[in-house]
Amino acid sequence: MSDTGVLRYSAFTTDPAGGNPAGVVLDATELTDDEMLAVAAKVGYSETAFLFPGKEDREFHVRYFSPEAEVPFCGHATIATSVALAERLGDGPLTFHTLAGEITVETSGGTATLTSVPTSTEEADPELVARALAALRYREIGDGPVHVGFGGARHLLIPVRSREQLARLDYDFDALRDLMLEHDLTTVHLFWRESPELVHARDPFPVGGVVEDAATGAAAAAFGGYLRDLEGPQRFVISQGEDMGRPSRLEVDATRADRRVTVTGAAVVIQPS
Repeated sequence: MSDTGVLRYSAFTTDPAGGNPAGVVLDATELTDDEMLAVAAKVGYSETAFLFPGKEDREFHVRYFSPEAEVPFCGHATIATSVALAERLGDGPLTFHTLAGEITVETSGGTATLTSVPTSTEEADPELVARALAALRYREIGDGPVHVGFGGARHLLIPVRSREQLARLDYDFDALRDLMLEHDLTTVHLFWRESPELVHARDPFPVGGVVEDAATGAAAAAFGGYLRDLEGPQRFVISQGEDMGRPSRLEVDATRADRRVTVTGAAVVIQPS
């Protein structure tokens, strides 16, 4: 299956060399599930978004595929898709129907703000935590509870002790992938809080066939819900991708009363090499 109809954008950045790349197929009506998976595998990004027209002009059904499998929701591919659509339809609201639920988006000037499905968190099972830490080769982690958070997909949220520990990420790919598949986890969201306003994060994504995400909007939404549940409403920025050489900026607003979280970022076209 050719990938010539795939647009390529990098999300949560204004620099094509930064952020998290995503494929975007604006009209996937002629593609089967197997063909979408094959396109995503050929593109090789952590996710590619496939669009189907909805009932209204700015309404779409969206499916997301990693090189290995379909995922219910992908934040960075949503940001990339929204900016691509805004460049063609004009700035304004968009509505995406995903396997995780309805996602509304506001676009303006090369940026997009997605509003997640209602978030939820729960304390992670001790056995899951122990096995995850073993796969991550961590003997110690930072203060704060380890939770499974949901913001369109499930993520294991783990605080680390320092920025240096975060930078030294070196995990057992197969062991972590198998554990995540067993517990229906999309990423492991490792985080260190430099301040209440700034969080550094890394997201292993072996279930998608890639070592790490450079920016993970769905995990950002889940993490926003986690912090709101623990500490109350707040706004902050996640800095991700720095250790991969693809710096990303995700602006998170976890102040809504309905448990939805907004995640804002820019996106830019990746020019063919």
